[in-house]
Amino acid sequence: MAKTLKFINKDKQQYMATLRKNVNDYFKEKGISPKGGWKIILKSIIMMTIYIAPFIIMLTVNMSAWIMLPMIILMGIGMAGIGMSVMHEGVHGSSSSKGWVNKLLGGSMYTLGSNVFNWKIQHNILHHSFTNIDGYDEDIQSRVIIRLSKHAPLWKIHRFQYIYAFFLYSLLTINRMVGDFKLFWAYNKAGFAKQHQVKPAIEYMYMIAAKAIYLFITIGLPLLLTNLAWWQVLLGFFIMHLVAGAIMSTVFQMAHQVEGLVQPLPNSDGNIENEWATHQMYTTANFSRNNRFLSWFVGGLNFQIEHHLFPNINHIHYRNISVIVEKTAYDFGLPYIKNASFRQAFVSHVRTLKALGRR
Repeated sequence: MAKTLKFINKDKQQYMATLRKNVNDYFKEKGISPKGGWKIILKSIIMMTIYIAPFIIMLTVNMSAWIMLPMIILMGIGMAGIGMSVMHEGVHGSSSSKGWVNKLLGGSMYTLGSNVFNWKIQHNILHHSFTNIDGYDEDIQSRVIIRLSKHAPLWKIHRFQYIYAFFLYSLLTINRMVGDFKLFWAYNKAGFAKQHQVKPAIEYMYMIAAKAIYLFITIGLPLLLTNLAWWQVLLGFFIMHLVAGAIMSTVFQMAHQVEGLVQPLPNSDGNIENEWATHQMYTTANFSRNNRFLSWFVGGLNFQIEHHLFPNINHIHYRNISVIVEKTAYDFGLPYIKNASFRQAFVSHVRTLKALGRR
């Protein structure tokens, strides 16, 4: 894909070069690192605690299933926090200046039951490189009953997708857990495994072992150490994943599926007629920039513009550099799309789903 699609800077703008200089000057003047440092380590400990502590309590303290329910929901919230705030930036390499720390934090993906290599390809490469481009960005790939691309076939059922889409969103982590084998097969066939010097047989073995351990811990231990029936354990397992999937998917969608954003197609030569950074300004949006707690919990994903332009910079800096990014964009006559609040972004996303479900 990377070889067949090119971004053509037809206007010869120096937007990214200017922006990069302005952002680099900010860090030089402040004398600070663009990475996360101890703040991210502390945050990672907090998120892991939110996820693991309720599980340990449920395994060691005799309690009813109804008392366990809020703990299971809390685990789902913690799982979402790990996905957005720990794993995500670890895989991007923005958590620390030390590679092994980023690798360790990125490996928290396995506590969600999924695979790091698949995430790197789908998110770091395909989504970040080809944002909102149908056929390249798998985040807008339409799947029969949900239509996220205006270029995908339209069916009658899509008319109601703004109602049922959020249930499908909640299946995110379960889909990844189950679909990792098929996804890796596709990426291997496309040449990504060879490109990244990953041996398929070893990766498959690693995937099987990681998922087996994950399922033994999250399902096997409750069956062995608690008085819960098998169906109660499975129900709790799915509730945890549904909570995590709903949170993460909704946050991701509110950055690329809102009003004002575009879904361009390559021209007849197979090129996107925009500089890559310019393309990001038309396909990415921020939301709720003044909500500090939300920014902390979602790992700065509400500053999606800054994240797409500078994925190697940690989210703790996004609030400050967003002022630079916004001003530079306006200087070059580019849009800087943002929704003032979470509610505003959510409503805009629902309207976008509704529009995509109609001609």
